[in-house]
Amino acid sequence: MKKIITLTLLYIAFVSAANAQDSTKTEEPSKFNFSGYIDSYYFSNLNNPATRNNLGASGTARAFDQRSGTIGIGLVQAKMTYAPSAKTDVVVDLTFGPNADLGNYGNAIGPLGGGSTALAIKQAYFNWRPFEKLTLTAGQFGTHIGYEVIDAPVNYNYSLSNLFNNGPFYHIGAKAQYAFSDKFSVMAGVVNNIDALYDNNRSKGAIAQIFVSPVEGWNIYLNGIYTNEANPDTSGNTPQAEYALGDLTTTFQVTEKWLVGLNAAYGSSKGNYQGAGAPDTSKTWGGAALYTNYAFSSKFSIGGRYEIFDNTSGARALRLAPDNGIVMNSATITATFTTADGHLLIKPEVRMDMANKEFFVNSDSPSLYDQKSQTTVGLALIYKY
Repeated sequence: MKKIITLTLLYIAFVSAANAQDSTKTEEPSKFNFSGYIDSYYFSNLNNPATRNNLGASGTARAFDQRSGTIGIGLVQAKMTYAPSAKTDVVVDLTFGPNADLGNYGNAIGPLGGGSTALAIKQAYFNWRPFEKLTLTAGQFGTHIGYEVIDAPVNYNYSLSNLFNNGPFYHIGAKAQYAFSDKFSVMAGVVNNIDALYDNNRSKGAIAQIFVSPVEGWNIYLNGIYTNEANPDTSGNTPQAEYALGDLTTTFQVTEKWLVGLNAAYGSSKGNYQGAGAPDTSKTWGGAALYTNYAFSSKFSIGGRYEIFDNTSGARALRLAPDNGIVMNSATITATFTTADGHLLIKPEVRMDMANKEFFVNSDSPSLYDQKSQTTVGLALIYKY
């Protein structure tokens, strides 16, 4: 009996020692990663429109936070990445909810009908690095154009700019990026027509980007796209319909806590843009947005944005009529409180939109647009995981 007890104690000691040794080993990082977020918001429009929306006369004055006087769900994201090695990885980024529909407006063919995507493919692409400095990407990927992104946790403001609203949102195609160093890289690619699952004609678009970082903390991106967005005519021929957009995005980390940024864009279109009957002669639009964000601590920051969007020619949807465009100025201040171990972002926000013409409602009539401005005050809750 003593021998059995002794052997048992020796076995327990051996297993304990082995487990202790195993606990000191460094586990390999997981090849598979899952992340995402869910956001909700409530905005009050001080103009008190009977329609309870923030969209103005054109129905396009705001990108995602379109409703007022009601609690809204924005977007639910489920993002999966798999990286078996440093040479390759794949990203599957799925989204649900109203903002998924709005961000995939060209693909309203979801299985649940009613013109809703229900489940949208926000991104689905893979990267391959045959050489250390060269990355090849193919699939559906977010646009390189602009300062802001669809993902609410990333932006300093909850409501999105008119520069963002006028897209593009994503591309389907292939691109190559070569990083000469961590301060200079170039990208070029071939894509379908913008913001649509399938190309509507045989013509393909070209995208490009130049990145440079002159000094530490200062990043500059020069972006561009050129494509023909026209639908084929009855003979199957593609009419000439040029769409071109140039974009500058830059950020500068002034101090450890203070960041400033700038986004400027200039675009033109000619011909039957996306089947919407654009002009026979080239029409242009453009704008600029100045950003600033100050992080008082890891749990509290304040971000500001001032934007000018000039659509005087009526080339884009932010207008009173095809030949009656407007100029829209917007000022936004957003505070961000970070809690729940960094998972929950609480964002109170005030935004004022100011047009150069009567564009917004200030009455109980849903069709009387007699005001040049609107102010919204609200709160967004974003939980990321």
